[in-house]
Amino acid sequence: MKIRDKILSGILLVLIGVLLGMILMFFRQGTFSFDLAEVKVTEVNRSESPIWTDDELEKIDDRFVFKTIAKTVTPSVVYIETLINARDRREMSPGEEEDGGNFWDRYLPRTRTVGSGVIITADGYILTNNHVIESAVRDGINVTLDDKRTFDARVVGRDPSTDLAVLKIDAENLQNAVIGNSDRLEVGEWVLAIGNPFRLRSTVTAGIVSALSREVQIIDDLRRIESFIQTDAAINRGNSGGALVNTSGELIGINTAIATQTGSYQGYGFAVPSNLALKIARDIIEFGEVKRGLLGVTIESVTASTARRAGLNEISGVLIIDTVEDGAAAKAGVQSSDIILKVNGVAVSESNQLQEKVAMFRPDDQVTLTIWRDREELETDVVLEEMQPIVQETQTIPENNFDEEQLGPEPEMWEEIPGDENSGIEQQSFRELGFSIRALATPEDPDRFNLYLHRVQRGSEAWNRGLREGGEITEINGNRVHTLDEVEKEITDSLKNHRSLTFKIRTGQGTDGYYQLF
Repeated sequence: MKIRDKILSGILLVLIGVLLGMILMFFRQGTFSFDLAEVKVTEVNRSESPIWTDDELEKIDDRFVFKTIAKTVTPSVVYIETLINARDRREMSPGEEEDGGNFWDRYLPRTRTVGSGVIITADGYILTNNHVIESAVRDGINVTLDDKRTFDARVVGRDPSTDLAVLKIDAENLQNAVIGNSDRLEVGEWVLAIGNPFRLRSTVTAGIVSALSREVQIIDDLRRIESFIQTDAAINRGNSGGALVNTSGELIGINTAIATQTGSYQGYGFAVPSNLALKIARDIIEFGEVKRGLLGVTIESVTASTARRAGLNEISGVLIIDTVEDGAAAKAGVQSSDIILKVNGVAVSESNQLQEKVAMFRPDDQVTLTIWRDREELETDVVLEEMQPIVQETQTIPENNFDEEQLGPEPEMWEEIPGDENSGIEQQSFRELGFSIRALATPEDPDRFNLYLHRVQRGSEAWNRGLREGGEITEINGNRVHTLDEVEKEITDSLKNHRSLTFKIRTGQGTDGYYQLF
């Protein structure tokens, strides 16, 4: 009996174990279900069309047209690769020829620089920056369109003074940009910058016009014209030559430069206004070079003190420091101390603005100047003359009685030489400007001095503008100077107020010349 009970107990335990195992298996496989609640399936509504149409959004805010602008304008912006010699990337040694150079230069590796350009005609004329293509080797410029077609490009012409150039590719029926009127541009308007930063092709960034008529001293040319549009649309390396467009999709600038301490975007970009760029392009296409009218004046922006002395109600206009003898302005009756308020009815308040307006015209064109003279406003018509080659323009550089090659190398830094009270000689160095001045006491009055350029640093702004040792400084910014203190005051005031410096310098032959810095 006991044996049977044990067997039955074992069988019962086995059955219980099998049952528990089956229940656990059902739970793990999810085949054991409980009707806990009734569940209803609800469909999610999905819209096949936007709540607001593009037209309705565009009426709400200009920014909603950005995608339309990008789609329309991007095909007219090209990617440019320029092949240059490595020798053009390094500083040439003294005496090395610009063309030819060292025997081994032809075997140095070549490198590529990149930039952007804008198609301005359907048959393949492209506007870009001069610095994008200026060092190109023969057949070394390659253009890639937005649709990825590539072309070899040739240089039609360049204008270093505005940092612009025109290329030509052999193509037809291209989508060209619509050129807008940059004179109508206002601070605060939305703009888009389109280009190829860091080789990232067809990149679009947005911002506003931050300022107009900016002069930032980035074009290395004696006749530079800087009246840039400033924008906070992101512009980086590779954007040079690209398009700056308004909310109508019109080209209103050629992106040219950035203000940066790192080499990358820091909030400020600059573009050549489209009106000036189009004029330069037309000249290059028609003549192969730029035809620029010459007014024949030395100028500076009107300051608060100048406006007060002249009796102006506001600080505006451009002061005529001097006129070129028998020049266009002098022939029309323009005089020193006149203040130009308008050019063809358009107001000017900075010297670079006047340069830009005059640069829009060719030789023999007539412009109407609105002038402030003797507390009265008057108008005069001026027929512009042809600007002569730069070699002829620099004939007023002071001549010295020594051979420039015998000067020897310039020291890296100059020491200020304090003047001896009994010597009648004082000297002061202006390192930031690149020159030093020596003052010689006059026999008539030991407290009055004749001021001479004693040393000019080669390659400095002063050197590039034509200042040379030996010239006598008689005026700065139209004011007579007789002591180093007066010189220092004029220079300090100009630097502090971000104004240009204009020197009147007399050569050993008794002729006067005017030289403008910054």
